[in-house]
Amino acid sequence: MKRSLRSLVPLGLDGRRALVRVDFNCPLKDGVVTDATRIRASLPTIMYLREKGARVILLSHLGRPKGPDPTQSLAPCATALEAMLGAPVLFIPDPASPDAVTRTKRLPRGGVAVVENTRFHAGEEKNDPELARLFATLGDLYVNDAFGSAHRAHASTEAVAHLLKPAVSGFLMEKELEYLGGALDQPKRPFISVLGGSKVSGKIDLIENLLPRVDAILIGGAMACTFFRAMGLETGKSLVEEDRLEMARALMQQAGEKLVLPRGAVIAEMLEAGVPTRSVPREQIPPGWAMFDIDAAAEQDYAARIARAGTVVWNGPMGVFETPPFDHGTLAVAQAMAAATATGVITIVGGGDSAAAVAQAGLAAKMSHVSTGGGASLEFLEGKVLPGVAALDEV
Repeated sequence: MKRSLRSLVPLGLDGRRALVRVDFNCPLKDGVVTDATRIRASLPTIMYLREKGARVILLSHLGRPKGPDPTQSLAPCATALEAMLGAPVLFIPDPASPDAVTRTKRLPRGGVAVVENTRFHAGEEKNDPELARLFATLGDLYVNDAFGSAHRAHASTEAVAHLLKPAVSGFLMEKELEYLGGALDQPKRPFISVLGGSKVSGKIDLIENLLPRVDAILIGGAMACTFFRAMGLETGKSLVEEDRLEMARALMQQAGEKLVLPRGAVIAEMLEAGVPTRSVPREQIPPGWAMFDIDAAAEQDYAARIARAGTVVWNGPMGVFETPPFDHGTLAVAQAMAAATATGVITIVGGGDSAAAVAQAGLAAKMSHVSTGGGASLEFLEGKVLPGVAALDEV
């Protein structure tokens, strides 16, 4: 178990510089943050440190710049944070500048600074020890609250955690590990996983890690079509991974009744809003048509199973939810999970497209937990070691 911020003696934080890795990878337009969800998610950790008198220095990446790029500066994020805190936020444009360390030490107790985009430095993604040493000069202790970046061994997420001690998780990171780890290790049963998306190949590690742990895996999205084809069914123009049919057959044999496929499909001749659609049993997808969503029968089946569950982990949409009416199956699962949460079911949405769909439906607050890390949550559920987590102190 990893040590968390709440394990540190509060009085010991007073006056110390807390170097906090956050995830401020927010969308920008004309130099303004258009969605501050990720900044808001870091507030509990930032506010706690401020209240305890720490000097808070924040590190984050933004986008994938190839060196310094003013269009991907974190300055707009510092401005957005300043508005949320109602207090000044210092912006440090270059951590290597001669006065950077001095400016962090001169912050008032409870003061906050944002350091420019870590990916402006070539060594960040190479986990460069020299860059990590530079970052380490900006703090006296290290807090990682960026779960969404924990699956990457970068200078600001992994190497620096070995240099600054204590190195602990922030409140957001702690919550992610608690919910996702709890689902894998001590789930309230029945434990159901809902998996969607386009490709079986992208979820093979996840399925194999979950199979021994879950009571059922409910499959949706285009990945269902690869299983349909593996069963010998006609799939028309649906997306099918022809090179994964043997793997799909092996998975079905291994899983037995645990692997639940949709009973039917919403199909169309092309993927466009407003095109004529039909709902058909999975055995009746005609040539020339493609599956773009699960049908009403599958929605009802999945909703009933979710309602009876103790824990539900969802990763991946049920259809092409960006193109109505093929968002209906995904919305139905989101609504079923929200209803289940209200009855005491533990519901976890594993980031990425699923999190976007839940937010789009206005149901994020009605889930037990919506992960902030798409790739990180997927790798965690696959049973992989996350370098940014592994580098933190053990309890």
